[in-house]
Parts: sequence; C-alpha cells; structure tokens
Amino acid sequence: MSGPYPPEYGVGPTGPQMYPGTGPQPFPAQPFPEPYPENVGSPYPGMLPPPVPYPKKRRWPLIAGALLAVLVVAATVAGIVLATSGGDGASGSGTLTDASAKAAIQEYLDAMTNGDDETVARHTLCGMFDAVRERRSDLALAGLASDAFRQQYGRAEVTSIDKVVMWSPHQAQVLFTMQIEPSGTSRRGQPRTEGEQQGVAQLLNQNNEVLVCSYLPRTAGQY
Repeated sequence: MSGPYPPEYGVGPTGPQMYPGTGPQPFPAQPFPEPYPENVGSPYPGMLPPPVPYPKKRRWPLIAGALLAVLVVAATVAGIVLATSGGDGASGSGTLTDASAKAAIQEYLDAMTNGDDETVARHTLCGMFDAVRERRSDLALAGLASDAFRQQYGRAEVTSIDKVVMWSPHQAQVLFTMQIEPSGTSRRGQPRTEGEQQGVAQLLNQNNEVLVCSYLPRTAGQY
C-alpha cells in the first residue's frame, strides 16, 4: 500500500481517482415548448373588419338641458313672486276691476278722439312715460295713431266690459264693447262703421293709475 488510504477508497498516490462510469454526466433535456410555427392560417375567413370606434359621450346636451331647466324654474319663481307682490313699482296699487278698466279705456279712446297725443303716449308707454327723457318719437307715434282713429271713428263710448283675463293682480287683458259713430272725414271707399263693436285692451295698474298699454278693435273684417 502506497498511501494511508486503502485502494477501495479510490485515493491514489496522486489524489482522488475516478471510478469507471462515474464521470461528469450531461443534464437531461428540459421540456421547453417548441417555437410557434410560422405561416399558420387565420381561422377568420377573409380580411378582418375595421375596428369599431367607441362612441364618445356628449356632455354638452346634458349641460344645456340642465341650464334650460334651471332657467325655467327661475322664470317660474320670478313670475310667481311678481304675481303675488306686484313688484316694487306697483307697490300701493290696487287690483284691476271692471269699473277701473272701463274708466281707463274710455280715457284712452277720448284722447284718441280729441288728438291728445301726450295722454295717448302716457298710456302706450305703459308706466315708463315719466322716466323717458326723449319723447318726440313717442308723441309722433301717438299722433299717427290718433289720426288713424279719427279717420275711422267720430266717437267711441265704452258700454260694457265683456271679459277680463287676469295675468296678475295688476295686469289684465280686457275684452270690451263700445258704441261707435262713424267719422265725417273718412276716406272715400272706406267702410263707415256704426253701432256696437268689440275691442281688446291690455291694461296695467301701477301706482293707482290704470294704463292702456295696447288697444286693438275687433272689426267685422278681422280674421
């Protein structure tokens, strides 16, 4: 024995010895997946359809609808407040009655008959006459309206208030009947109206003064 270890330990005089058949062995092959084969046909026949764009949500119609609803509610509330309180300018004024409506319409018709342009303009400006600085155009329009009225009617007297439609305690639309006489200066060919005729007037009661904001006769030829 040439060393301290017996031969069965596989140790020789120059170091450990390799036993037969015990050399380094290669690692076993790993089960890696095979690469995806190329040129595989598509299961979908023909060309793929184009991508469908996702519809975007439109927010402007929703915002506009919300704003419109807010405006409607605000207008309704303002109308209720004005109808119940009459506004600051109508404070202290009473409600419209048949008697006050008849008196105001008669005053307006008399001003038209007599050519009182200032009274006509005070009515048609509907409460703004005292606040208007330049009144020449308003007086000119009142003069034209008076001339047209006198060419058709020589006299008009309110005989009855037929219907009052209240818009608020201080505003109303009135249907009335008047006894009229034809004008002696009517144009040739113009029909001479005589007898009873209805008219429509829009009235405002402001500061205990009833004003005829607009007037429209209901003639037989109107439709």
